[in-house]
Amino acid sequence: MNWTDGLATGFKKNVNRATTQVMMKTGHVEKTNDRDYEVEERRFRTMETASLRLQKEAKGYLDSLRAMTASQMRIAETIDAFYGDSGAKDGVSRSYKQAVEDLDAETIKALDGPYQYDDPPSGAWAAGVLTDISHRQTVLEPISRFCAYFPDVNECIKKRGHKLLDYDALRAKVKKLVEKPDKDVTKLPRAEKEMEMAKAAYEQLNEQLSSELPQLIDLRVPYLDPTFEALVKIQLRFCAEAYSRMAQVQQYLDADTREQYAQGQLDQRVEQVLQEIRELSISGTV
Repeated sequence: MNWTDGLATGFKKNVNRATTQVMMKTGHVEKTNDRDYEVEERRFRTMETASLRLQKEAKGYLDSLRAMTASQMRIAETIDAFYGDSGAKDGVSRSYKQAVEDLDAETIKALDGPYQYDDPPSGAWAAGVLTDISHRQTVLEPISRFCAYFPDVNECIKKRGHKLLDYDALRAKVKKLVEKPDKDVTKLPRAEKEMEMAKAAYEQLNEQLSSELPQLIDLRVPYLDPTFEALVKIQLRFCAEAYSRMAQVQQYLDADTREQYAQGQLDQRVEQVLQEIRELSISGTV
């Protein structure tokens, strides 16, 4: 059979299956139902949707961290320029800028390792940033590998659906020949043989999917557990690193500011400064 014959055969099968689906809707062909299989397919669809969403959101989380630190960098540069020499005297703006730069250079870039690779990179990562995340506890790659199985599973499900349509169509054909025998007595035996072959092909796929879909669904938890653990550790360490670096900036704030912040009196101080601004002749209309 050349490729044109194969194309024609495939086209004919698709037309026949589409016709069978229409006849099922009109009640002319009885549809075979397997409730147990349908339950497992719905469970798979739920898992597939959740896994693909997890893949998208996990990548979005890392992108969000990058975007946040990039925004912090711009804010730090703006504040440093805003304070000018005043900020240089007490070191507040420069200290904040340095803390943000270090957070971006060391922590965020180190996150790319556990998020995407099996082996953690050297540098800050190896020096102690998230060192307890092992190669198997990565995030994006394990999720992506898990989701990569879905196209093959969906192809099997699609093939099962096709085999079921073929079987139901031939079953309806045999029923019709039994109820209304044809003049050609060989038609019924041929149709019965074709029906049995179609039934065997369908049942083989149906049994395989009914058996293996639950196994795949059950394996999702032990497979993704290390990834979830890694994600939690990444969030924990990022927050800890950010807190540690920002706490270092606090020492450059004057003692009065820290005390007023602790006692919730900063609003009053800000209002006093605003009043002084209002008293300036150039801002008297505000």
